[in-house]
Amino acid sequence: MKTRIGILGYGNLGKGTEIAVNAANDMELAAVFTRRNPADVNILSENVPVININNANEWYDKIDVLILCGGSATDLPVQTPEFVKHFNVVDSFDTHARIPEHFSNVDKAAKESGKIGLISVGWDPGLFSLNRVYANAILPDGKDYTFWGKGVSQGHSDAIRRIKGVKNAKQYTIPITSALDSVRNGENPELTTRQKHIRECYVVLEDGADAARVENEIKTMPNYFADYDTTVYFISEEELLKKHSGMAHGGFVFRSGKTGVNKENNHIIEYSLKLDSNPEFTTSVLIAYARAVKRMSDEGKTGCFTVLDIPPAYLCEQNGDELRAKLL
Repeated sequence: MKTRIGILGYGNLGKGTEIAVNAANDMELAAVFTRRNPADVNILSENVPVININNANEWYDKIDVLILCGGSATDLPVQTPEFVKHFNVVDSFDTHARIPEHFSNVDKAAKESGKIGLISVGWDPGLFSLNRVYANAILPDGKDYTFWGKGVSQGHSDAIRRIKGVKNAKQYTIPITSALDSVRNGENPELTTRQKHIRECYVVLEDGADAARVENEIKTMPNYFADYDTTVYFISEEELLKKHSGMAHGGFVFRSGKTGVNKENNHIIEYSLKLDSNPEFTTSVLIAYARAVKRMSDEGKTGCFTVLDIPPAYLCEQNGDELRAKLL
């Protein structure tokens, strides 16, 4: 029997999730939930209902895993603890500094309801997190470095769009080349947050909006922009659509470490991603972990989990024999 997937929110992540579900042999899309008028939401799949979020209670027993496709700034801190009261859920909460708080809130609600809440799934946090953990375990005497970009950050772009007076926005995260080269050369530099990346924001304002206020709110936003050199460009919506419609992204995770009696041997672990479509890749990760959630739920597990808690074999359609024969 196929795993029944629900999607909450039909923006870039919601659309990517739909594509990923339809590409999976062991899953089917059951419903899409939206805060908008369902009649105004046109999805790709035929014969799949679009439901107002207020009617989600009618679907409690019809969905195995609900994928939450909202933003980390304001949606997921509220939605994940709320919906895990009735569904097994997966989210892509990516505000690193607030993950412990988010985990605690979701864990409490999930244990009370007997459901599973899998949080912070994607590529960072997510796949990059796994690589940091593996590398730390293997090279305990060393340093970690993470670089993102150049690319569009969905979470940061969403955070800008939530500011009063902003009609639309795209945010690019750009690694500083000299810092990246220093790490790759094994120089083990001490780098502050500001020395590793810059952020560029392209913003379309609502009519009459105060540009100076918006720029200040962006540059001082904690957990997003306050610790970075950030440049804000105000442009027309036409220019945004023409020049900034792509969703490419990527990044690098390094662990530079030493082994040997006298620490004489140096090692560098590097993991990188280059993505044409940030949302489509992210949702491909979400769907793989939704498969794991279904398996864990069938085993009777409850509570909140992260990618660090999930056995790799649970992500794959193949069984153990196939994985050992082909991928081990």
